[in-house]
Amino acid sequence: DNWAFLYAQRLALKQELPLRVCFCLVPKFLDATIRHYNFMLRGLQEVAEECTELNIPFHLLLGYAKDVLPAFVVEHGVGGLVTDFCPLRLPQQWVEDVRERLPEDVPFAQVDAHNIVPCWVASPKQEYSARTIRGKIHAQLPEFLTEFPPIIRHPYPPSCPAEPVSWEACYSSLQVDRTVKEVEWATPGTAAGMAVLQSFIAERLKSFGSHRNDPNKAALSNLSPWFHFGQVSTQRAILEVQKHRGKYKESVDTFVEEAVVRRELAENFCYYNENYDSVQGAYDWAQTTLKLHAKDKRPFLYELQELEQGSTHDPLWNAAQLQMVREGKMHGFLRMYWAKKILEWTRSPEEALQFAIYLNDRYELDGRDPNGCLWSICGIHDHGWVERAIFGKIRYMNYAGCKRKFDVGQFERRYAP
Repeated sequence: DNWAFLYAQRLALKQELPLRVCFCLVPKFLDATIRHYNFMLRGLQEVAEECTELNIPFHLLLGYAKDVLPAFVVEHGVGGLVTDFCPLRLPQQWVEDVRERLPEDVPFAQVDAHNIVPCWVASPKQEYSARTIRGKIHAQLPEFLTEFPPIIRHPYPPSCPAEPVSWEACYSSLQVDRTVKEVEWATPGTAAGMAVLQSFIAERLKSFGSHRNDPNKAALSNLSPWFHFGQVSTQRAILEVQKHRGKYKESVDTFVEEAVVRRELAENFCYYNENYDSVQGAYDWAQTTLKLHAKDKRPFLYELQELEQGSTHDPLWNAAQLQMVREGKMHGFLRMYWAKKILEWTRSPEEALQFAIYLNDRYELDGRDPNGCLWSICGIHDHGWVERAIFGKIRYMNYAGCKRKFDVGQFERRYAP
């Protein structure tokens, strides 16, 4: 279920050439830990097996793409290169670096297999909010939200087979923190991810529309780790979920809103705003209001380590933090509360954003992705609200509000220190 892979195979079939799949394993990436790398590598082992069945050699190259891929292209006489898309600056830089080092006669194409409507097709500019992008995306869905043609067993074998992958060497090449352990609830790989999708449709979809904001109810899809690592395609999930629209219209429509419109809005923001992870990326009204209240007295001030350990005065916040540390996935509703409290309890909006992104990227299996940190802390894709201390006009959330929405005590007991 990968449009970049499908396009590459189509080119290879047309030219009657072998097709190779390469993955360049970098020794470190942002704040990823062994938790993330293990999920990714175990998923790749499944990919390698599938490629073998399809007569497509799978190569795992150790190092940055710019250092290993151009040499590979020359060595194997590769006639063309197809890559996937990610809007973040580091992967964008990787693509740029490879482009500069490729032989001039090797064409290089990038396919957005990440979004349903390709990022640059959905909109040519940064969109202001879900309201401004929703119509544009829905107008393009008939063209892009289609069934995937299958990858077929490739009829043109390469002259020399791929080196068998030494997975042990892969693990030992990593320069990452090994203290953040793998999680038990989420099994890496496409087979496991598709099973989660099927269990969502069978058991949780019916209550997604009504209970998705209640952290005590099993109503979420929980698919984001598999989406993040490309092990399950968002498009596949939408195609499957939409088959049940007749029965669960509200839930299906809400799921499409979140997994397509909101998700692709975040991708749009990161693609068109180079300051996507700083206060400078916020709208003028938000920067002004945060600056105006930067010197407001904070009721509590916490260091990063205190936040990381979940040792604040707020038992709900601590429980949300510990859920993330232990399970690698915090409930979606609580992510908003969690980030907003970091704004309230740190010295400045800049520090709040830095802490939130660090913790998110270190513990969440779906971290290092376009996410909600700037929505929560800097009002991106939101509008101004009633002015108050510290937050200014940024949307406010508090403990009492959460108590009105769900049984806070039940959640706190579940993730007690």
